[in-house]
Amino acid sequence: MSAREAFKSAQPFVGVEPTPLIREIQPGDPFPVSALGPLQAVAEAIHDKVQAPVAIGAQSALTVASLAVQAFADVETLAGYSPVSLFGLTVAKSGERKSSSDRLLIEPIHGFQKGLAEKYRDELTDYKIDLSIWETRHRDILKTAKSDADGTRADLLALGPEPATPLLPVMLAGDPTLEGLLKLYASGRPSLGLFTDEGGGFVGGHAMSKDHRLKSVSGLSKLWDGSGVDRVRAGDGAEAFYGIRLACHVLLQPVAAMGLLADPVANGQGFLARFLMSHPASEIGFRLRTEYDSNSDRIVEQFGKRITTYLERDLPLDANTRNRLEPRHLPLLPAARALLQAYALKIERLQAPGESLSTVTAFASKSAEQAARIAGVLTLFDSLDAQHVGCDRMANGIDLAQYYLSEAQRLADAAIIPLEIQQAETLRLWLLERWTEPLISIRAIVRLGPNTLRDAKKAKAAVGLLQQNDWLVKLDDGDFVDGVKSRTVWRIHGKR
Repeated sequence: MSAREAFKSAQPFVGVEPTPLIREIQPGDPFPVSALGPLQAVAEAIHDKVQAPVAIGAQSALTVASLAVQAFADVETLAGYSPVSLFGLTVAKSGERKSSSDRLLIEPIHGFQKGLAEKYRDELTDYKIDLSIWETRHRDILKTAKSDADGTRADLLALGPEPATPLLPVMLAGDPTLEGLLKLYASGRPSLGLFTDEGGGFVGGHAMSKDHRLKSVSGLSKLWDGSGVDRVRAGDGAEAFYGIRLACHVLLQPVAAMGLLADPVANGQGFLARFLMSHPASEIGFRLRTEYDSNSDRIVEQFGKRITTYLERDLPLDANTRNRLEPRHLPLLPAARALLQAYALKIERLQAPGESLSTVTAFASKSAEQAARIAGVLTLFDSLDAQHVGCDRMANGIDLAQYYLSEAQRLADAAIIPLEIQQAETLRLWLLERWTEPLISIRAIVRLGPNTLRDAKKAKAAVGLLQQNDWLVKLDDGDFVDGVKSRTVWRIHGKR
């Protein structure tokens, strides 16, 4: 009997009980959709239409609403007034329909941008005419400078500055670098949105490269804070930006998210703590409906109309400026403030050494402010002219902030696992759940295995870790794997 025939006729291999590679991450809490208040219906409508996890539609609804209202008011927190700008980070694997969910709710912003672009073309034509007239008059006045300096000066003052270029018709930043954003703020609208369904490109791109990561993290953090941002460039001097707002929604696949969460710069600067994070359970494999409630279309349409109505409002600008915001104050009612104070005290106690939030203090310390910001967004979306935040909306904000804090804790726990261990665990699950043969080779992993391991060096490292922990046993002689004879083969624990 050949070695292969003997192996096939043997009992399933058990051997030494394997050592777990990582502690199992507990499933997250269900998303508290009822806490969305005026955004609940649209989040549920997106879930109905797209069949993506409801948390994904909720993230999109919150951040789009934040973009629509952030220019108009700053909300009261326990430490003064803060923007109602929200940063969302949604973690979901490919095929989860996260982009489809986001796209439906961003559509009214694209429509508004289209209208701005059409208006911009007309304004640009007028600007060029006005500039040509101004330049001609300016030259004519300067001709008298030698003979009548005082008269020339008076004429120049009377002429005034050259016409200002029209503001760029952009609300959604296509360039996710800090420099790209500041260029838009310099010559465009003071309220922008950074929305990307290619978060891996953002995390692994120019903005977060080794040479630019600290600057990007610091600048984006200041934008969330609502404080001024400086830009210093060789040859151009320095420029300071005030009265600007940014809403953000980054969609990431898990492998990119874990890398970002493990980054010491992003964590050390408190950058990630400014994000509302969500990694909902996958619904892939359970999206079996072929139709949806037609009422969902109406709800999404109503959401879009309200967003457009708010975008069309005149922005509250600082006097004598074209693009510096001066948002009004949105105070908390005393009872709402009492709710927020009670929540902040509860979270503070849980950050003490040995308590449940002691390992995520950066996130926990900002949770009360996140609750106030969310409450502000819900209040203003309900009515842009609202004069205060009441108890109901503050309770909504606290419920949502608690959910996002629990998600941040789950994701932070996962991120402390080294990448090599994560890759070995990915391979282990693939071998047990997807691979049908009892033997495996490096060639088969590179050719057919998980995408993150289709590289011989990474595959060998993952196999080595699984072998060390008794999930794989190396055979003395080679054998056939996937119909090909391989000299180096491993037997998979528990499979025959």
